[in-house]
Amino acid sequence: MASDAIDQAVLDQWRAHNLAPLWLSPTAHKPPAPPQAAHLWEWAKTRPLLEHAFSATSPDVVERRVLQYLTPYAKGPEDEYTVGTMLACVQCLLPGETARPHRHSMGALRFVLEGSGATTFVNGKPCPMEYGDLILTPAWCWHEHRHEGDAPVLWLDALDVPLHGYLGTGKFQPPPVMDLPETLPDAALSAVGFLPAEGVPEASHSPVFRYPYADAKRALASTPPAADGSRTIRYSNPATGGQAQALLDCTMVALEQGRPTTARRSNASTACLVVAGSGRSTIGDKVIEWGEKDFFTIPQGNFASHEATSGEAHLFMLSDRDVMRRLGVLTEETA
Repeated sequence: MASDAIDQAVLDQWRAHNLAPLWLSPTAHKPPAPPQAAHLWEWAKTRPLLEHAFSATSPDVVERRVLQYLTPYAKGPEDEYTVGTMLACVQCLLPGETARPHRHSMGALRFVLEGSGATTFVNGKPCPMEYGDLILTPAWCWHEHRHEGDAPVLWLDALDVPLHGYLGTGKFQPPPVMDLPETLPDAALSAVGFLPAEGVPEASHSPVFRYPYADAKRALASTPPAADGSRTIRYSNPATGGQAQALLDCTMVALEQGRPTTARRSNASTACLVVAGSGRSTIGDKVIEWGEKDFFTIPQGNFASHEATSGEAHLFMLSDRDVMRRLGVLTEETA
């Protein structure tokens, strides 16, 4: 019997009992869809739109003043993601404002885009916020923000919210703060090759929460270049040598002017923030021209290559590579 000859009454009976024939599925045994195209949010166009958020609301009214970078491929208003299993946003804090403490099962990070004078407190540990700094707020760590400067502070927020949404593991805890763990001073973890003999917390994330841009630039300058001239550092956990935070893999790449990187493809997705310089990226069939503070995506399945066009450029790259690695399905290749 041909599949299109099945009696409609039978199909209706199956549907009423929440059964469906696999051979009529619109997705089963079909080739994968082509990769999504990269998307660029130009800072010159994004920044003026953030001004509306300053007047529209405040952290006294909402939990956080945040605008989300949403993929153009969203299937509906509740399909909130930027690329892959990651959601990226811009958070704003005005002078004198505070964002109350909370914690959640989702891992998050902050990458400072503008301003100074603000501090993020992670499990009670102060993390000053200056341009280019990376600040981790790992899963179930209490975190809050306070701004004592005189100009707006803006930063990139990135979280693994879409993954937790799919898994049904998203949980949130408001204040009061409780069960605050002890933390080590960063100075105790700052000498390469040395760790305190006791007191290093056993956790899936780094005991260091703040990674200053000044330190990242020094590390990039001393890192041996790859064959294509690029230099890459990974933000790491000094206690283990592994990545700084589970499920959100962070790197920074220094690009030489006029030297495209080797084209690479992965089934992990990547979000890129331009920290310094200008250049272009070829992602699949799309060429993106970018400048400082621009933000763009590399959806899974695309070959991607990058080059600086005016001096050295720095790209902060965030990916869900660790998710794929832990699932045992990570695939990567070079052109």
